[in-house]
Amino acid sequence: MKYEPVIGLEIHAELLTNSKAFCSCSADYSSAPEANTNICPVCTGLPGALPVLNKKAVELSALVALALNCSINHLNTFARKNYYYPDLPKGYQISQYELPIGEKGALKILDDSLTVRVRRTHLEEDTAKLAHEKGAALVDFNRAGVPLLEIVSEPDMRNAEQALDYATKIRAILRYLGVNSGDMEKGVIRFEANVSVRPVGSDELRTRTEIKNLNSFRALTRSIEYEIQRQSKVYDEGGTVVQETLGWDDVRGVTVSQRGKEDAHDYRYFPEPDLPPLKVDSAWVENIRAQLPELPEAKTSRFVNQFELKENDARFLTVEKALADYFEAVVAKSKSPAKAIHSWIAGEFMRYLNDNGIEIQNVALAPESFAKLIDMVTDKTIGASAAKTVLIELFTNGGDPAQIVKDKNLAQMSDVGAIQELVTKILNDNPKEVEQYLSGKDTLFQWFMGQVARATKGKADPNVAKELMVKGLEERGK
Repeated sequence: MKYEPVIGLEIHAELLTNSKAFCSCSADYSSAPEANTNICPVCTGLPGALPVLNKKAVELSALVALALNCSINHLNTFARKNYYYPDLPKGYQISQYELPIGEKGALKILDDSLTVRVRRTHLEEDTAKLAHEKGAALVDFNRAGVPLLEIVSEPDMRNAEQALDYATKIRAILRYLGVNSGDMEKGVIRFEANVSVRPVGSDELRTRTEIKNLNSFRALTRSIEYEIQRQSKVYDEGGTVVQETLGWDDVRGVTVSQRGKEDAHDYRYFPEPDLPPLKVDSAWVENIRAQLPELPEAKTSRFVNQFELKENDARFLTVEKALADYFEAVVAKSKSPAKAIHSWIAGEFMRYLNDNGIEIQNVALAPESFAKLIDMVTDKTIGASAAKTVLIELFTNGGDPAQIVKDKNLAQMSDVGAIQELVTKILNDNPKEVEQYLSGKDTLFQWFMGQVARATKGKADPNVAKELMVKGLEERGK
C-alpha cells in the first residue's frame, strides 16, 4: 500500500534576552564559569521563590508571532506543565497553552507553492542540561529558566523536503529579527517532528510519533525520512504504530524509543498561580509591529525587482541577513552591475569563507574594498584570474586593491598590438597543433588560449586574445 506522510513541526528557540524568563539570572549561560553557578532560588525551583515575567521576552515573542502572520492574544495566561524529568527543577515547566502570545499564523514555503499554518507561538522556560557520564546523570541548571519560544505548526507538510524548507525559513526569520542566533550546534534552536503516515487519498490523522531534540537540518530530514519508512513498514506487516517520543541516533541512522508520548491531559495543565494573566493592548501590539524589519521573502522580491537578479540568486543572498546587508553595501559602493557583484559573492567570496570557516558577520574585508576590486575587473584593469589573487590578499592582509595590483604587477594587458604579436608567435611555434585544429580537433582552441594565459601570466584581456586567436587560426586555414 502507498502511504502519505503527515508532518508537523515544533520549533524551540531560545530568545536573546539579558536575563532569564522569570528571574534576574543571566540568560547567557554559555559564559558561566562552571556548572550550576548561573542560578538562583527561582530558576532552581526552591520553595517560596516567586517568578517575575521578563518583559523583553514577551516583546520578542510578539515580534516573532507578527512575523509569522499570527494574531496576538490581548490576554495571555501562563500554566504549569507538569511532568517529571531530572532537568526540570520544579517538577513542572512554566509555559503557555490555552492563551498563548500568538496563534493562527501562516508561512509560505517552497516558492509559495505551500502554506504551512502556524497553530501557535508560546513563551516558556528552557530546562537544565543533562550530561551522562559513567552511568550517572549530571545536571547543570545554568540553562534552566532561559526564555524559550515554541513555534507549533499544523500537520500541513507531506515530506521531509517541505519540513526542511519550513524549518530553514523559520530559522532565517528568527535571525533577521535578532531574537535568536540560529546556532544549532549550541542547541539554541531545536526541532521536534511529529510524523504519521496514512493511505494515499485518506484524510484521517493516524497515530503519530514525536522525534525530539533535532539540532541540525540533516538530522531533521534523515529522521523524518526514516520514520516514514519505519511506520509504513509497520502497517504493511499488519502492526500498529505506538504513540511515543523518539530520539534520533545519528550514527546508526534510526529513531529510538524514549518514552510514551504524552497528550495534553497527561501534563495536567493548570493556571500558574504565581503569575497573573498578561494583558496587552492594541497600541502595544502596533508598537511591536513597527519594529518588524524587512523579512527574507520581502527582501528576495525587492532584490529581484531592484537589482534584476534571478529569484534563486536573490534567495541565496537573503537566506542570511548579514550576507544580504553585505551585498547591498558592496552594490552601494560599486559601479558594476548587481549581477556581477552577486557572481563574485556567490563564487570566490563564499568559497574563501567556506574553506576557512569564516562566518559572514565576521568578514574583515570592507565592502568598499571589494567593490573597488570588482570594478577593476568590470573596467578591464585586471582579469578574473588576477582578481582572485587580489581577493585572497585582501582577505589575508587587507590593503588597497589598486596598490596590490600595482605591487604584484597584475594589471591586465589590453594592448592589441602586443597581444597580436604574442598570438602570432604561438601559432608559428606550434604548427602541428595548428594543423590538428584545422583538421577538426576543435578542443585545441582552449589549449591555444592556455598558451596565451601562460605567456602573460593570465594578464592578457581574454576577449581580445580570443578574437585575435580566432582570426589568426582562420587565416591559416585559408
